[in-house]
Amino acid sequence: MAILELQKLSFEDLEVGLQEKIVKHVSSSDVVGFAEVSGDRNPIHLSEHFAARTPFKTRIAHGLYTASLISAVLGTRLPGPGAIYLSQTLNFKAPVKIGDDVTVLVTVEELMDKGNRARLSCVCSVDETVVLEGEALVKVPSRDDDRSGL
Repeated sequence: MAILELQKLSFEDLEVGLQEKIVKHVSSSDVVGFAEVSGDRNPIHLSEHFAARTPFKTRIAHGLYTASLISAVLGTRLPGPGAIYLSQTLNFKAPVKIGDDVTVLVTVEELMDKGNRARLSCVCSVDETVVLEGEALVKVPSRDDDRSGL
């Protein structure tokens, strides 16, 4: 996944059913970097020797690394710059392994005029397997509220 091009949508631009999708190849360096940034040095993420003795049989990515890909969509594409994360639910369904391609699909499920809020479904999958699903609530700037300068 290259750096995502910014797409700024205002609350008025959103409609139920609007979607954005990205695909991210998970590399060993991504997982090591996330361990460094987060401080989560669980050997299931970093040691092939340790991970081989787990039910997964190989290293897996941090669950919150996968969840961070949702944040990438929300902050850059849907709704994009200026959106404020209010909450996120996460249900982890299956592991993400080094070398997997994770597809992140974010869909507008509900728009709430009071407070310019949007409820978004968030699904991460590898091939046809859902690995993470949840729901985000974000505050979205209106066209009249250009706080981000973009």
